[in-house]
Amino acid sequence: MKLEGRVALITGGARGIGREIALGFAAEGARLVLNATSEKSLDQARAICAEKGADVRGLACDVSDRAAVERMVQKAIEAFGHIDILVNNAGIHIGSAFVDYKPEDFDRVMRVNTYGPFNVSQFVLRHMIERGRGKVVNIASTAGKWPSRNQTAYNVSKHALVGMTRCIALELGDKNIQVNAICPGYVETEMMTQHGPLPEAIASAMKARVAMGRFIQPREIVPLAVYLASSDSDGMTGQSIVLDGGMVFV
Repeated sequence: MKLEGRVALITGGARGIGREIALGFAAEGARLVLNATSEKSLDQARAICAEKGADVRGLACDVSDRAAVERMVQKAIEAFGHIDILVNNAGIHIGSAFVDYKPEDFDRVMRVNTYGPFNVSQFVLRHMIERGRGKVVNIASTAGKWPSRNQTAYNVSKHALVGMTRCIALELGDKNIQVNAICPGYVETEMMTQHGPLPEAIASAMKARVAMGRFIQPREIVPLAVYLASSDSDGMTGQSIVLDGGMVFV
């Protein structure tokens, strides 16, 4: 029970990696505040976590809406008294060739993937500084480590999140607050199939870039997230850890 008694706020906690992290945290004794934009998906995720014995609340808001985020964080603190762990997982993907990117699509990706963590982290970190401790786990991506075609907005947003992780860790290193990022590779989630099943040729080409020859499963992110959220990682901050099955350029 590495997280027993601790309160974790998880954005994008209703599906995919976020939901798996919520279940993993619940198994380790954490109390949970799950965030998503959909009340329906939050209800489903909350019910699943409650079945595991977790004390869990759901708070719907768009993390790009700063005023809504401030209200969400305040409600989370009112519900449990404090926040020990923040997982910035909420994110979207809109792909396009660079010259064809619609400015509104580029802006939307940046608002959710970069300004979202900025908004949530600012309000939560002010609270953590007052308490004298805290853990922040940012879910970035291998897209924050190197370039890739036809997803410039996503890559830029994740490069920004990796940089934000390092900067916050540097500023708050003496405040007993650790800030780290996980950079998953190809993870088999709803985001991967949001426009329908992947054509076999595309799936095969993606797997060919992975030494293990398969996609990562969301549950495989959980042990690392638990480690970064627990006291086991008290000596680690400012890191962006790749978990990708051995991705290479081919």
